[in-house]
Amino acid sequence: MTQTSYAGLPGRVVLITGGASGIGAAFVRAFAAQQARVAFLDIDADAGAALVGEVAGECGSAPLFVACDLLDIAALRAAMAEVRAALGDAAVLINNAANDQRQVLSEVTPAEFDWMIGVNLRHVFFAAQAVVPQMQARGGGSIINMSSIAWMRGVPALPAYAAAKAAIVGFTNSLARLVGPDRIRVNAIAPGMARLALFLASDESQRITRQCFQVDGGLG
Repeated sequence: MTQTSYAGLPGRVVLITGGASGIGAAFVRAFAAQQARVAFLDIDADAGAALVGEVAGECGSAPLFVACDLLDIAALRAAMAEVRAALGDAAVLINNAANDQRQVLSEVTPAEFDWMIGVNLRHVFFAAQAVVPQMQARGGGSIINMSSIAWMRGVPALPAYAAAKAAIVGFTNSLARLVGPDRIRVNAIAPGMARLALFLASDESQRITRQCFQVDGGLG
């Protein structure tokens, strides 16, 4: 399948959380193929390093990988500062990192609940908080938050995950109104494919903000 090229993406700094595997790795590859300056964060140092080598071979330039535990907000802030120092202000943030661990409602402990909220929601808020000043400095940007159809469909084995992913849409709506005057667009994708993220990151979607796009092949 021929991939659309977006004229505004080459040279732009794109930061992706949870980029070492799965959908996140697909984002890294897709934006690198658009000649964006890609950086990604992930706790899996081995997978991250391997992806850097693969993308460099495919695209001719290597993305920047910073190993980071997103549950540690101080480490997240430091990693984002490292990316900024190396590449400049971010034009695009994709809040992708998540964990859809199955749970039995009656067995979920407060610590397990807090962990699920931390790995699926808390870092989304603080990554956006950290990137907004960068986007304000460069005159605009695009924040893309990964939600899920789990909360729309009511998946029984994902109560905490669904709660977090629903909260992401609420956060997306609020943040979009807050930073809209700064020419920063904020949208969510559920569950998400790389080509839609490319569109939302590009100037072609400059009139689109405060939306949650359901990309599920009609299953929702």
